[in-house]
Amino acid sequence: MPYESPVPAKPSKPVRPAPARGQTIAAKPPQAALAAANAAAASFAALTAKLDYLDAADTEQLRRAYRFADEAHLGQVRNSGEPYITHPIAVAAQCAEWKLDVQALMAALLHDAIEDCGVTKPELIERFGAPVADLVDGLTKLDKLQFHTREENQAESFRKMLLAMARDVRVILIKLADRTHNMRTLGDVAREKWGRISSETLEIYAPIAHRLGLNQTYRELQDLSFRHLQPWRHAILTKAVTKARNRRRDLIQKVQREVEALFVSSAMPVRIAGREKTLYSIYRKMDDKHLSFAQVTDIYGFRVIMPNVTDCYTALGLLHQLYKPVPGKFKDHIAIPKLNGYQSLHTTLVGPSGVNVEFQLRTEAMNVVAESGVAAHWLYKASEPGSPAADRLGTKWLQSLLDIQHETRDAAEFWDHVKIDLFPDAIYVFTPKSRIMALPNGATVLDFAYAIHSNIGDRAVSARVNNEPVALRAELKNGDVIEVVTDPQSKPNPVWLSFVRTGRARSKIRHHLKTLAQAESQGLGETLLAQALRAEGLDKLPDDGDVNRSLWERLLRFTGNRTRADLLTDIGLGKRIASIVAKRVVTLLAEQGTRPDALLLSRERFMADESGLQGAVFLDGSENASVTFARCCRPIPGDAIVGYLGRGEGLAVHANECAVARRLHHKDSERFIAVEWADEPVRSFEASVVVSVQNGQGVLARVAAAFAGAEADITHVDMGDEAAQNTHDLRFVVAVRDRVHLDAVLKAVNRTASVLQAVRIRPANSAT
Repeated sequence: MPYESPVPAKPSKPVRPAPARGQTIAAKPPQAALAAANAAAASFAALTAKLDYLDAADTEQLRRAYRFADEAHLGQVRNSGEPYITHPIAVAAQCAEWKLDVQALMAALLHDAIEDCGVTKPELIERFGAPVADLVDGLTKLDKLQFHTREENQAESFRKMLLAMARDVRVILIKLADRTHNMRTLGDVAREKWGRISSETLEIYAPIAHRLGLNQTYRELQDLSFRHLQPWRHAILTKAVTKARNRRRDLIQKVQREVEALFVSSAMPVRIAGREKTLYSIYRKMDDKHLSFAQVTDIYGFRVIMPNVTDCYTALGLLHQLYKPVPGKFKDHIAIPKLNGYQSLHTTLVGPSGVNVEFQLRTEAMNVVAESGVAAHWLYKASEPGSPAADRLGTKWLQSLLDIQHETRDAAEFWDHVKIDLFPDAIYVFTPKSRIMALPNGATVLDFAYAIHSNIGDRAVSARVNNEPVALRAELKNGDVIEVVTDPQSKPNPVWLSFVRTGRARSKIRHHLKTLAQAESQGLGETLLAQALRAEGLDKLPDDGDVNRSLWERLLRFTGNRTRADLLTDIGLGKRIASIVAKRVVTLLAEQGTRPDALLLSRERFMADESGLQGAVFLDGSENASVTFARCCRPIPGDAIVGYLGRGEGLAVHANECAVARRLHHKDSERFIAVEWADEPVRSFEASVVVSVQNGQGVLARVAAAFAGAEADITHVDMGDEAAQNTHDLRFVVAVRDRVHLDAVLKAVNRTASVLQAVRIRPANSAT
């Protein structure tokens, strides 16, 4: 969002917005009065009025934390000139409004102690206990670590904060209170920082607040960010809303009187409160829907609070009798709560003079959750000990952060997954047993499968939506009933990453693919190292038991790997050369007194001289991620082949005559190993074929039918871009079992009408 500056900023002094017309500027208070005000704001008394829900022992603990924080921040001042301790006190006061426990309030007072005052975590543990220290540590930025970019630093900081938040939600509640107070006092900060801080708040902290149901904090953070990002637009909208409020005051008061009279006559005890749309939400609606301010009709509304759920639906019927409802403007979030636990009935009615008025109907408990979200857990603990209300709050997202972290170690990737889930829109779908699932807008069948369970997602092969067969990539709509079909042999496909929508599905797929590739590479590495050791006269790879522990420790220091598994994986990926590692193993064993077997050594060398295939790796097509078959030559069983261990790319298999393989061998011959086809490959392999045809109607269909008749699957076809001629070359990639099968396929295609010639494309650019 572009930054707009209403007046030139002076670098040496923060610029405050000019007063509106008719507004007077208050005279500066005397120095003594200012000092007295600062002292009052910096004292523990500024907090005590909000601590009535704590007992005397907890209040005394909090007073100890205050004294420690006050001493730690002694001499530090904020940009406004106030003592720095006023900020932790304001953060703790916000947390006290949410009725957080004493540990959270102590952490709020101490939240900058590690970062700004040089206090250590062990010192906090000793003075205030491990839970408080863990909360403070979760809030601490990672300024002392070195990162390549500011974005990487930010990603790592949020990763740490969000993980601490998943373990203990109080971390994010304190963080949001901290950010809210910083935004309230942003006018005291240098003007050039407004854009960065406000954008970060709008893009990250406000969505987190919404995701956790902190509706009041969410609205305030949005409006404060809007005020500092686009001050002129904020000022103009403020004037427009004030004028509209004055112009419609009589109308709104009339609606309120009529609604109150309605409920009095019905003997329903209700509490009615006015609700005004925030400036930022008005601006977003105008911007998204290209509306003028006059066209935004739902600026004002009413919130009706009543004793129980049944009263909510009864009140809805009464309101619909009083005013006509606007078609399509009713939502039942009581029966189907939002992702963050929000519950309420929403209806828009046509009031007097044709003005639309929105009503939200909810119970007192729902109102607490609507305004405070997950913080309502502590509000309930304070007012209703043992209440099960907290269990109904939608906090599954917090636990999903731990799942994503378990599978995603990279900070930037982790933050990408989290951002995917930070949005308010959702759809509601059903399992075959009528269980309701909330998913983000645009979610696919595969997202649904992973939301049920990772095993369902990993094994998914197809699905039925509303009893109709659909693809796994099909997008879901509100009310869909989904049944996922699984196969125990199915595995995640890399293509899935291109269409899944949720961070959970994306992280599960990536984790599975990485784990699979690592396991296969480790197996290949173990095979290559064992073969290299046989060539050196050792019949097997030393195990990693107590006897050989010293040997493996010295070998890992030599290679720079942390574990035996890492070393074998690196060999399988081509990052280490098996023969070099084998020679080092022989040297280490010789130092321990173990010599190579002379008979085995001579036999291996004799066999290598006879066949040229010393320690060949046999391939049957089941190797998956650890072995790739080069697309430049597309070798198939029956072809003479060689293997190339690329750096970090695993084993690439080329045909012997491949020009690319020859160039690689000339530059890097030590990375080539002997490979052979297994007697019975377990799958088909791709081969490139060119078919020269005489143009005519239906010729492509006849060629495709010939391939199908010969049991060859077409995986790709290229017809070229040149204009139609009498003859034309069609290039196919087909899946065949081996060379014998390919020869039979080519004979079948050559017998097809209109086909002039069908040949395999060979790597040396010659067709045979």
